[in-house]
Amino acid sequence: MLTVSSRWTKPFTMSLSEHPAPNVYLTGNFAPVADEVTAFDLPVIGELPADLNGRYLRNGPNPITDVDPATHHWFIGDGMVHGIRLREGKAEWYRNRYVGSSTVSAARGIADIPGRNWNANPGGPNTNVGGFAGTTWAMVEAGGCPVELTYELETVGRNDFYGTLPGAFTAHPKVDPATGEMHAITYAWGEWLDHVQYVRVGTDGRVNRTVDIPLPGMSMVHDVSITDRYVVVYDQPVLVDLDAAFAGSKFPFRWYDDYGNRIGLLPREGTATDIIWIDVPVGYVFHPMNAYDTADGKVVLDVCFYDVMMRTDLNGPFGDSVARLVRWVADPATRTVSATTIDERVNEFPRHRGSLTGKSYRYGYCAQVDYASMHWPTVKHDLVTGQREEFDHGPMRAAGEPVFVGRPDGTAEDDGWLLTFVHDGSDDSAEFVVIDAQDFGRGYVARVKLPQRVPFGFHGNWVRDQA
Repeated sequence: MLTVSSRWTKPFTMSLSEHPAPNVYLTGNFAPVADEVTAFDLPVIGELPADLNGRYLRNGPNPITDVDPATHHWFIGDGMVHGIRLREGKAEWYRNRYVGSSTVSAARGIADIPGRNWNANPGGPNTNVGGFAGTTWAMVEAGGCPVELTYELETVGRNDFYGTLPGAFTAHPKVDPATGEMHAITYAWGEWLDHVQYVRVGTDGRVNRTVDIPLPGMSMVHDVSITDRYVVVYDQPVLVDLDAAFAGSKFPFRWYDDYGNRIGLLPREGTATDIIWIDVPVGYVFHPMNAYDTADGKVVLDVCFYDVMMRTDLNGPFGDSVARLVRWVADPATRTVSATTIDERVNEFPRHRGSLTGKSYRYGYCAQVDYASMHWPTVKHDLVTGQREEFDHGPMRAAGEPVFVGRPDGTAEDDGWLLTFVHDGSDDSAEFVVIDAQDFGRGYVARVKLPQRVPFGFHGNWVRDQA
């Protein structure tokens, strides 16, 4: 029997009628939800795979107090994690919880969360969440410290990798499947205006290597790629606007036409002076799908590429251009790159099989995000044959980032499941869905109706109980 309870109700009071030109990132399913809900024994349509024992978690922005639609940027809303716990074919619970921060504590009139806040950042992680080194971490870029969560998604406190993180972290670390170590490129626009930092975290959850990397500007280094030989630095033309920063902007980034665009290949054990810098087509990449080395010494990078970013739309990522899937093949010897478009259609939130991070791979998965509509299919790319498959969730239905989970006894690269949340615009509801990654024609393997709407958010992961 489904049982639902709620505890916190946020004091969000913005009325769109008060603003004749509302911020699109505060409307529809971008708008925040009011309650923290706990629901048990959720009904399942279809059959949940019995090998899915763990939690599917996803983080995203959910402002806890009133915001100004004219200046609010989607990226700075307070973090909220949505999670569903599966066990032996049952959906045991759904929870959504704010990620603790100084801002959330102040809104609730309670003491600040514990843990070192190295740059006095009032906000909390709102971008990614996952399991690493036996701990559940919520993460954000631009200087914020990770926040540790309990299994049930309650905030424990800030966790700077047990006192070993010197400063900033990121929302987009990559875990090397061979070593189990986590790799990140971090930035902190308020504190570091002339460099970013490479950070490596060991399997014990402690930082074991850092490298400062000078840059000519404070680039918004959103993500990172790794290969067997390199850590890839993305130095792109979205930079801190110092005038906006000094004027008090909470997200002072914008496009700079004359900055150029380049990637840096940092040898795994190298220093900043060892980086091989290579110019790439001018544009912006939030999310690479994967990267790997070739036998002849080149580096392949598959990326979701925008022609321009934050030139006129200063409230979010979708107003200036949309992302297409592109392959770059970089040659460290000649410092040149060739670019090929894999798919001209919209591709975002790319994922692949995690055991092939930094390795040659065949299959990738994306969300076909169209923020102006309520129709976001899930897409599968065969990067060898060029075949593209589309899972259509139906009219008025929009699916988020597709997280791949391999079948424990599977041998094929795509033998597994895709997990995601789907928003149904016809009744403003949400579902957790499971798709067979090998057989889109099968339809949903399972659907779980959730007790409330899940706003469009960012990233998440499947965390197996044995992890």
